[in-house]
Amino acid sequence: MVISAADAVNRSQTISKGARRYALGLLVVVYTFNFIDRQILAILLPAIKIEFAVDDRVLGFLAGSAFALFYATLGIPIALIADRSNRRNLIALALAVWSGMTALSGLAANIVHLVLARIGVGIGEAGCSPPAHSMIADYYPPERRSTAMGIYTLGISSGIMIAYLAGGWVAQNIGWREAFLIVGIPGLVLALLVRFTMIEPQRGASENRVDTGDRPGILKVARFLARRKSFLHMAFGAALASFLGYAIISFYPSFLVRSFSMSLSTIGTYLGLILGIAGGLGFAGGGYVADKVGRRSTRYSFRVIAAALLLAWILNFPVFFASSGYLSLSFFIIPAIFSNVYLATTFAQTQSLVPLRMRAVASALILFIINIIGLGFGPLLAGALSDYLAAGYGNESMRYSLLIIGAVIGPWTAFHYFMAGKHIEHDLARVDEI
Repeated sequence: MVISAADAVNRSQTISKGARRYALGLLVVVYTFNFIDRQILAILLPAIKIEFAVDDRVLGFLAGSAFALFYATLGIPIALIADRSNRRNLIALALAVWSGMTALSGLAANIVHLVLARIGVGIGEAGCSPPAHSMIADYYPPERRSTAMGIYTLGISSGIMIAYLAGGWVAQNIGWREAFLIVGIPGLVLALLVRFTMIEPQRGASENRVDTGDRPGILKVARFLARRKSFLHMAFGAALASFLGYAIISFYPSFLVRSFSMSLSTIGTYLGLILGIAGGLGFAGGGYVADKVGRRSTRYSFRVIAAALLLAWILNFPVFFASSGYLSLSFFIIPAIFSNVYLATTFAQTQSLVPLRMRAVASALILFIINIIGLGFGPLLAGALSDYLAAGYGNESMRYSLLIIGAVIGPWTAFHYFMAGKHIEHDLARVDEI
């Protein structure tokens, strides 16, 4: 349906500031559950390895590829639905599916059952971020969007923190199966809260842009974005950063267990707090700084991101050269901050680069690239490289696997963000050139 700009303004005013804040807060909680259910597997991998007697390559497939293949691929057609229908209802349904499949993971009788359950989690989680990004873009205008996206991405750090804290304690004191049940079931209640208390925003309301009602297909959106060099550099830069990030958070607990004989409960407590607090500072702070710096020119936001990623790369070396587990965890605090500053701006600028009815699909496409490369291959390669190095390094193989991956990926991802900054202003001016 075609609406006038004046009508768009009037509709935008029907959602109060309190309602917008409530919606963003609820989306943060949803995203928190998204990452609890996704990442709790990392702290449980040592116990699963013992029970099912599998090697690191299988664990890498379980933690990454089994989830990522369906999560990334199905996110695109689900996003197409989100651009054409009610996004709030889609998020509620997706939340119910992935929460139910997380609970079923605790009933797995063998590694095949667990893989199938993780595939189910991936299918459900595919319906979360694309519609959520689209809704946030309609709640908040461009000059506040990176900050809003940074707040939304706090769900990553808070979810990982809870996954490690709760998962480590439950796995140590009760069992890894019970951990899946404990974190999965509450998501079903949260799905009802989303469905019946969140307001679906009018498309384009935050920018007074007119929704023409056009519904472009996936290929049209892909061609549109492929002609934007800033998007291509953002997407591959984020994918590489994600590759390194998922490799580390999937196997860092295993490294601490093997190299320093730390208990899962101890690892869960310290690593959960680091990823929750330091990681959260990176996500939210990155979005806030990007909005502040970007007031002069958006390209400066990307230069700050590139510098932060280079700093994280340098400071990552002491983490894996440390002589004790506690020293390694201490060194990990600063890289945990700076390695996460890229994400909020990436999501926000992707929304700003496209017309209104392309937003969810655009989000799904960048998530596809990020997760196929990052989640799909990061843990898998880290596990395979650890297996390869095991003959020469024994229990230290995971240390050198993560060290090698970090050494290669760090400067590469910073380069892409620097290049994205060179093209972003030109591409933002072409948002309506379909």
